[in-house]
Amino acid sequence: MSSLTQILQQNKQGSGSGIYSVCSAQPLVLTAALRRAKADNSVLLIEATANQVNQFGGYTGMLPADFIAYVRQLAETEGVQQHQLIFGGDHLGPVVWCKEPAEQAMLKAEQLIAVFVQAGFSKIHLDTSMACADDPAALSDEVIATRAARLCKVAEQHRQPNQHLCYVIGTEVPAPGGVTELEHELAPTPVHAVQHTLSTHKAAFTAAGLGDDVWQKVIALVVQPGVEVDNSKVHLFDVDASQDLSAYIRTQSGLVYEAHSTDYQLPQQLNALVQGHFAILKVGPGLTFALREALFALSFIEDELIDAKQSSQLRSRCKTLMQSQPGYWQKFYTDPTQQWQLLYSFSDRVRYYWPETELQHSIATLFSNLSAPLPLPLLSQFLPACYQAVLTGRVANKAEDLVIHHIDQVLAAYAKACALSAT
Repeated sequence: MSSLTQILQQNKQGSGSGIYSVCSAQPLVLTAALRRAKADNSVLLIEATANQVNQFGGYTGMLPADFIAYVRQLAETEGVQQHQLIFGGDHLGPVVWCKEPAEQAMLKAEQLIAVFVQAGFSKIHLDTSMACADDPAALSDEVIATRAARLCKVAEQHRQPNQHLCYVIGTEVPAPGGVTELEHELAPTPVHAVQHTLSTHKAAFTAAGLGDDVWQKVIALVVQPGVEVDNSKVHLFDVDASQDLSAYIRTQSGLVYEAHSTDYQLPQQLNALVQGHFAILKVGPGLTFALREALFALSFIEDELIDAKQSSQLRSRCKTLMQSQPGYWQKFYTDPTQQWQLLYSFSDRVRYYWPETELQHSIATLFSNLSAPLPLPLLSQFLPACYQAVLTGRVANKAEDLVIHHIDQVLAAYAKACALSAT
């Protein structure tokens, strides 16, 4: 039994355990996650999305095998044991190529699944919920399930004999990257829809020649628990509204829910999600938002300490770069009176630009300029939580450590909600 499966089984037994999934390729975010796992002596689930990492490189420029090697190297540096790491592929399907005809997009999705499995990813989110260029606007559950089974068959064909795969399915999957605006009434997925999703997927697996041994590898179902976030609003989890979902999944042996878009939920909501058998909590933009908060806070401290000519100019360079390359944000930020969203939105489209050489240079300059211990009054002004941690000796007064600690405040809440925290 894998460590992931064991955690999920314990959740179904009422242990209150769960697992959070770090959906990011950003090195400072990953370093923070690795340090959290080391401090808790826990497993760490890290997932790469199809947009980040794919057979063509994704926006990170990494192939799936590159991503695993990259994380393993970071883990070695941080003293995290390799057996603590679980690698997942998120939104694996035609999402990257949905502007192409369905068959063309699905052929590329098959290649995507194959390279992820061959690279050593073990948790596979089969996401075929999005319509392609020649599809109707909304796909039926039957089409989604048939395509998911097709991709699952590819995964099974490419796994090694001793490679233990597990699958996540679903038809009501939030769009990768977030939404532009929250629905006024965000209702949880109704139980009858969950039942239909499961029955159509089971039938599709059977039709594809996948037996019960493969169906047993389906560990989780993506549903809408009633959580979402847009540019400036957060829809908090409502325990009462999701009671039917929680009650139903208790009747389904071996299955839990996977909750997407849990970013910015409060600790009590995260805990309630896990207690309600939403045992896998996905978080991504919330972590890079914390990264951006910390980097910008340091840049304000830099403004007070360093001559403008030697400054990293991180904030202005971020904005200029995003304005010159609007592809990652223009459909999210459409109101010209809300220009502040470019840098500060909960959607955190800034995260797509951190790999750019110009911003990497700015971050390096920022850290170099702030290499000496920072004045405590400035730390209190711009990073008050870090100030308290420095004052009590829990964190070194070093720029990079301060950034990682700020990100860890988010991670620690997830670890505690999942009963993975050592404290």
